[in-house]
Amino acid sequence: MFKRVLIAEDIDSINIGVIQALNELSITNIDHVKYCDDAILKIKKAIADNSPYDLFISDLSFEQDHRDVRVKSGDEAIQQIRVLQPALKIIVYSVEDKTFRIKSLFENSHINGYVQKGRNSIDHLKIAIGQIADSDKPYFSPSIQHIFKEKSSREIDDYDVKIIQQLAIGVSQDEMEARFKELGITPNSKSTIEKRISKLKDHFRANNTVHLIAIAKDFGIA
Repeated sequence: MFKRVLIAEDIDSINIGVIQALNELSITNIDHVKYCDDAILKIKKAIADNSPYDLFISDLSFEQDHRDVRVKSGDEAIQQIRVLQPALKIIVYSVEDKTFRIKSLFENSHINGYVQKGRNSIDHLKIAIGQIADSDKPYFSPSIQHIFKEKSSREIDDYDVKIIQQLAIGVSQDEMEARFKELGITPNSKSTIEKRISKLKDHFRANNTVHLIAIAKDFGIA
């Protein structure tokens, strides 16, 4: 079982529940932060002190307040922490249900478990902790298992995501070529971009670009 755990959660009541779940598993060496910046600093210090954490539990969304922070989301914090400590076991504990966002965490950040907050989620969290402690098999809550069978988000690639994200922030199809050249994204020819947008509309059965963006947001892409 895990010996040293770091929790990143900005809601006190949820944090108390997570700590209680860890205590019930006989895990007592627990640190807690409310900001992603602090989580990264604690990970760095633990590594430097030759006493690294062996489990990181994090939310994805953190409420903004008076404090100016560099890392605003759990997704970004996890990306940085994964580089700092590649072997660290990571569980996301969040209400997020967007398909693409969750899949991206497994595929790109290589998280070990995803527990969706809700009814019985503390029980699922304890199961997740036990499972990833004893094996390399990933854990995901029963409520989100279906998303790994959905074809829509699995059949698009990073290039498609970049196009959708640019459309979502107001870059028109006609402006996309210049924008991609500015960002160093290839291929960036107008014809390639137009063909890909047309393919995306067909793929998501979108009537127009606005409809495409709306569907993409439902999947957590835009």
